Amino acid sequence: MAGKQEPKDEVQSMRRGMLQGAGLGAALALLGGAITPAQAADAGPFPAHKRWKIVFVNHVTTNPFFVPTQYGIQDSTALLGMDYQWTGSANADIAEMVNAVNAAIAGKADAIAVPIVDPKAFDKPIQAALDAGIPVFAYNADAPQGSSNPRLSYIGQDLYLSGYQMGERIASLIDSGLVGLFIATPGQLNIQPRLDGAVAAIKKSGKKIDVQTIATGATVNEELSKIKSFYLGHQDLKGMFAVDAGSTQGVAEVMKENNLPAKGVHGGGFDLLPRTVQLIHDGFLDFTIDQQPYVQGFYTVVEAFVYLASGGLVGPANVNTGLKFVTKASVDPYLNTSTRYEGKSTKPQIVPHTGAIKG
Repeated sequence: MAGKQEPKDEVQSMRRGMLQGAGLGAALALLGGAITPAQAADAGPFPAHKRWKIVFVNHVTTNPFFVPTQYGIQDSTALLGMDYQWTGSANADIAEMVNAVNAAIAGKADAIAVPIVDPKAFDKPIQAALDAGIPVFAYNADAPQGSSNPRLSYIGQDLYLSGYQMGERIASLIDSGLVGLFIATPGQLNIQPRLDGAVAAIKKSGKKIDVQTIATGATVNEELSKIKSFYLGHQDLKGMFAVDAGSTQGVAEVMKENNLPAKGVHGGGFDLLPRTVQLIHDGFLDFTIDQQPYVQGFYTVVEAFVYLASGGLVGPANVNTGLKFVTKASVDPYLNTSTRYEGKSTKPQIVPHTGAIKG
C-alpha cells in the first residue's frame, strides 16, 4: 500500500508477516520447548487458566477434506486445555457462515476461526468480534491481498501459487487439446485462486490447450455426477484436473471407470482423500497436492492459545501450510499408514519416522 501507514495499519501489516524461523521458535518455546520430553508428557509450562473456547466456523462442515482438520483441532485443544466448537454451513452458504460468526460473538467465544471464502461478507462480523475483544483467525481461505478484512492472521496454503504450480504441471503433461478444470464452488476464496493460478500458468506456457471450467457443487456425490457428465460429452479431452478435494476424487473415479490413462488422458488435483490416494497408487491419477489439513486446525488453535495466554503480546502470524506434489512414486507412505494426520483413523498415535528425510 503506497504512502505512510497509520499505526493501526502498521500493526496489521506486522501481524500479516509470515511465521518463520524466529517467530516459530518463540512460539514453540512459549509452549514448553525448553522442557524435557518426560516433562512434556506429564506437565504443562503454564499456570492454571480458563478453558478458553475457540469456535471454528466452516463452509463445508461435512466435507471429508476437513476430517483431519477436526482431528488437529481436537488434538491441539486437548494438549492446551481448551474447548472448541465446529459449526458453519454444510453447503457453502455464506449467510449461514456469517450467522455462525455472529452467534460465536453473542456466545462470548474466546477466539474465532473462519475460512474467508467471500471477499467482503466477513469484514463486518470479524471487525465486530475484534471490537468485542475476540481474536479472529482465518484458516484454509484468506481475504484477497490488499483487502480491508481485519483478521489477525491466516493459516493455510498459498492458494494462487499452488494453482499456478498445478498449471505448470498440467502444461508439462499435455501439449494441446481440451482440458477440463473442475471447481466445487466458483468464486469462493478457498479454491478460486487455485483455478486462477492454473489458468494463468497454462496460458503462459503458450501451448494450444483449450481450458474449460466446470462447477461441480459442494458435495462429493454432486461433484462425481458433474464430472461424469462432462466426460461423456467431451470424450476427446486430454486432461481432467480439479482444485478441491471432492472434485479431485471424482476425477480419479471417472479416470478409473473409463480407463482414461490408457487413452492418453491425464488427471490430477488437490488433497489426500483416501480414494484419491489409492487411485494415484493404481495409476489412474498423475498427482495430487497435499496442503496438510491437519495443521490448518492444529496451528490455528496454537495461535489462538498463544495470543490469549500472552494477552496479545505474542503473534499472531501467517502460516503457510505448504505444497507437496504426491505422485505414484511418492504415494506409498500415505497408503502404508492409517493416522489422524491424514484423516484415516480416529486413534491418536505417534508415528515413528524411518529413513532419510525428504522435502
